[in-house]
Amino acid sequence: QVQLIESGGGLVQAGGSLRLSCTGSGRTFMIYNMGWFRQAPGKVREFVAGISWSGGFTNYADSVQGRFTISRDNAKNTVYLQMNSLKPEDTAVYYCAAASRSWELDYWGQGTQVTVSS
Repeated sequence: QVQLIESGGGLVQAGGSLRLSCTGSGRTFMIYNMGWFRQAPGKVREFVAGISWSGGFTNYADSVQGRFTISRDNAKNTVYLQMNSLKPEDTAVYYCAAASRSWELDYWGQGTQVTVSS
């Protein structure tokens, strides 16, 4: 069992930056691939970024490529999402998720709100 807690959301102006954190409980955190997802009002939840258990592989949605960076610190049981050059369309609730080695999503956090004003 892994419990995930996101933090770092808030209100920021367009062009600004935020860094989200997701901290997991348990000694097994480091075996999981991790991902960030987001859900805007009235829209389906969408993939944002993913990182392998070792940190050696990352991938991004086209909409955030070049602006967002995912990273992890397994010693701290934490995965990060650095978000730069934020746009109003990035406004959403952001969720982190822990996935198996085959990228099946096993656990979700409760979400953190990110609001980007124009």
